[in-house]
Amino acid sequence: MAGTGPNRKFVRYKVKKDRVQENIDYIKSVFHTLEETRPDHLRYVTFQLEDGVSFMHIAIVETADGSNPLQQFKEFKAFASGIAARCEEPPIFSSIETIGAYRVLI
Repeated sequence: MAGTGPNRKFVRYKVKKDRVQENIDYIKSVFHTLEETRPDHLRYVTFQLEDGVSFMHIAIVETADGSNPLQQFKEFKAFASGIAARCEEPPIFSSIETIGAYRVLI
């Protein structure tokens, strides 16, 4: 049922061709921090799409108050603060609801 359970967010954007590696480096820095700190109540995945310049992030936040643990990390803040300058097409944010899943990350 919508409105109950975890807060699921989907973000998609396209970066400029000359900024792809920079974007990947920021993403890897975020994931390195997540592996080191292992925050509870967060599931997070990022994909690079086959065109090489589009990225998709899915975050599942399961905190009681809905706060996103990602936002506490300087690495995520650095990634987010420069995203507009790296983008060819700006991020589109959507809430998503799982209809079904079979052996996937979410």
